[in-house]
Amino acid sequence: MSRFFAGTESDTDSSSEEEQIVRPQAPVYTFSDDEEEVKRVVRSAKEKRYEELMNIIKQIRNYKKIKDMSSMLTSFEELQKAYVKAAPVILKEESGQTPRFFIRCLSEMEDFIVEMWEDRDGRKNMNKNNSKSLASMRQKLRKYLKDFEEDIAKFKENPDQPDDEEEEEKHEPEADSDNDAPPTKSQFVKAAPKPQPVAKEESSDSDDDWPSDTDSSSDSSDDDESKYTSMRERFLKKTGPGQEDDEEKEKRREEKRKERKDKERRKMKRDEEEDGEGEWETVKGGIAIPSEKPKMFAKDAEIDLNLVIKKLSEIMAARGKKRTDRREQIELLHELQNVADQHQLGPAINAKIKIAIVSAIFDYNPKVSDAMKVEFWVKLLERMSELLDVLLGNPQLMVAESITEETENLETAPFKIRGCVLTSVERLDDEFTKLLKECDPHSNEYVERLKDEIKVSAIIDKTMLYLERTNVPSELCRIYLRKIEHLYYKFDPRVLEQKSNALPQDLPTSVTEMEKLCKFIYARDGTDRLRTRAILSHIYHHALHDNWFQARDLVLMSHLQETIQHSDPSTQILYNRTMAHLGLCAFRHANIKDAHNCLVDLMMTGKPKELLAQGLLPQRQHERSKEQEKIEKQRQMPFHMHINLELLECVYLVSAMLIEIPYMAAHEFDARRRMISKTFYQQLRSSERQNLVGPPESMREHVVAAAKAMRNGNWAACNSFIINDKMNAKVWDLFYQANNVREMLTKLIKEESLRTYLFTYSHVYDSISMATLANMFELGKPVVHSIISKMIINEELMASLDDPTQTVVMHRSEPSRLQSLALQLADKINNFVDSNERILETKQGNFFLRGGPNQGNFRGDRQNYRGGNNENWSRQRRDRKEYAN
Repeated sequence: MSRFFAGTESDTDSSSEEEQIVRPQAPVYTFSDDEEEVKRVVRSAKEKRYEELMNIIKQIRNYKKIKDMSSMLTSFEELQKAYVKAAPVILKEESGQTPRFFIRCLSEMEDFIVEMWEDRDGRKNMNKNNSKSLASMRQKLRKYLKDFEEDIAKFKENPDQPDDEEEEEKHEPEADSDNDAPPTKSQFVKAAPKPQPVAKEESSDSDDDWPSDTDSSSDSSDDDESKYTSMRERFLKKTGPGQEDDEEKEKRREEKRKERKDKERRKMKRDEEEDGEGEWETVKGGIAIPSEKPKMFAKDAEIDLNLVIKKLSEIMAARGKKRTDRREQIELLHELQNVADQHQLGPAINAKIKIAIVSAIFDYNPKVSDAMKVEFWVKLLERMSELLDVLLGNPQLMVAESITEETENLETAPFKIRGCVLTSVERLDDEFTKLLKECDPHSNEYVERLKDEIKVSAIIDKTMLYLERTNVPSELCRIYLRKIEHLYYKFDPRVLEQKSNALPQDLPTSVTEMEKLCKFIYARDGTDRLRTRAILSHIYHHALHDNWFQARDLVLMSHLQETIQHSDPSTQILYNRTMAHLGLCAFRHANIKDAHNCLVDLMMTGKPKELLAQGLLPQRQHERSKEQEKIEKQRQMPFHMHINLELLECVYLVSAMLIEIPYMAAHEFDARRRMISKTFYQQLRSSERQNLVGPPESMREHVVAAAKAMRNGNWAACNSFIINDKMNAKVWDLFYQANNVREMLTKLIKEESLRTYLFTYSHVYDSISMATLANMFELGKPVVHSIISKMIINEELMASLDDPTQTVVMHRSEPSRLQSLALQLADKINNFVDSNERILETKQGNFFLRGGPNQGNFRGDRQNYRGGNNENWSRQRRDRKEYAN
């Protein structure tokens, strides 16, 4: 015994003896290479390859949880290589069928990548490395999945079916798979080699020949026991001839574990069916395998109204809680609706469930500023339309916020349901706007979403019919305004056809509908905001259809221009849009001054794009914070409601040209001349500063070139710069009835060019024939007579008309050019002298100018002193001292 178990003597031995025993025996306990290789776990090639695949899949799932796309991409590449290595084994043992756990991993990865790609905010917040890896991963996975399309399609038909358990469980750690059995010593100690076969006589020896564990442990220390454990196990006796090796024992343990798991699953299923609360999700490797849809009611349950109401309350009770699956909640409500429809439980519960579905769809998107997903938007439109059909089809059904849960009545008529249809419709309309803003305006997606406006308008019309039945003025004003906001910016050609008597006058058009809705809001609205928005929309619609006088009168009567700065930003944006269209309407009616006045406030700032909420200019020196920029983006108008900015600017500049050029010619030598349009004046001055001016290319250059031609009285060149193929394509063809606009513009250019010519060259002529002027400017004689008469009456032109000879006689009362320049010089010198004296007084101090009545003027005193009047100077000094005392 001592040869095999050294150091087991009692502790009474001396330390020197112990050292003598332990030291020489130390080499005996060192495991040789032969001993280590005696017992090895033999694994098949299939196990090795599958274990490698499973380990990589676990890594991928871990990286998915933390959204580490870079590491996930690396693991995916490793998974591809590992699968290539495992391919021969799969062909041989699985008959070429791809393992289900591998297909499950690919399907999960595909869903995960699609979800990450669609989450735009999440992608923006990613770092550069992860963002690159996501794009690369998406591309590689898409190519790789083409080889497994059939397997993935089969898997998605029945994803709840468990994977091949034997393959997964073999590679799971024992501690996870067998929770009941305690860990044996062989799990932690190296496996001992097989004992050599012994004779029958030796096997029949009693166990007393071998020392017990308790005896040895009581005499030896803990360190010695851990050191010699493997040696003891090596020589311990095994069971007789029917002994089993470790592999057979392991197999039996696996079978027992499987049986135990199957029993547990069957028991869980029985419990769930008895409770009627659905099935548990089977968890493998930390990932929840999606289970079947939970059953709404038990199989033998008698479904009636009370049971459905109770189930609805249970589902809605989870609304807003932290870990509630919003998608699952929507699916449960849809299933509950199907159950209620099948059992025909009445319109009240049907409407109640639809209201709950609409609320759940609105709750699905956690961020209020983001647009909802398209699939839920389609569901929302369908449910809202169905809800309004139910309400309109059942006059005894009433939905109101004032109804409490206690006073709800879903069983007998009249039915009462708690809710607010109007709020839901308003939020649906806001979501529609958000969806349009989210899309690229130049893509087909925007066109597809814009088609939904027909459905949204139909829902608003149904809501109007329902609220007209309840007849609450405040609610009717709100829904009428929603209708107006979908109508006011749309052009109706029937209105202009009615004006030209091409259509009967009693035919209803958008103008008549707008008038009806707006007049109701003017009369019944209790809030200023709705009335203000209704007036602005009404003006916009009139201006859009060339009803200039009606639009102008509404603006003047409402006095909105005085109070609009106190309104909310969205109303101010609507005011800017209205004034822009009012200016365009005035321009079409040849009211150039009115058009200029309407557009000047918008264009003078240089930010019409921002003022009309059609986009943001680049940020200048931290002009706005990120939060402000986000708020500004939320206020932007959808693309189909934009006003063409180039058209606006062109109309403004042409209007400014027609006003400014004659004014500049009339006040050429006036030093106190005030510019009318700052923007136009800057464009003109910047062009004059250029040394070499080429042919015009942009719209602004065309207007500047036209202005220069008009200043010289050359109306034909001016007209050719304003009206040509390039300008037609950019600007004038955007007008309805563009030919009428071009004709009006040519007429105005001729008239203003005539006025400019008379102002510029009146000092050259003694008299000029009106017939000559009419031929020069291709105007009728009555028109020329009228223009010159107005100029004389307004004292703009110092001349008189000689009717017998049809000539204009100049009176030459104006100063000549030299005289005008001399007068300007004299004025400037006087101003210069005055300012110079003020500067001198400031430097010397103006004490003497603040003195008493006996004080003289400092400037006069200084002159007296220089002239030698010392007596007067000293007397005044004495007087000042006395006054100071």
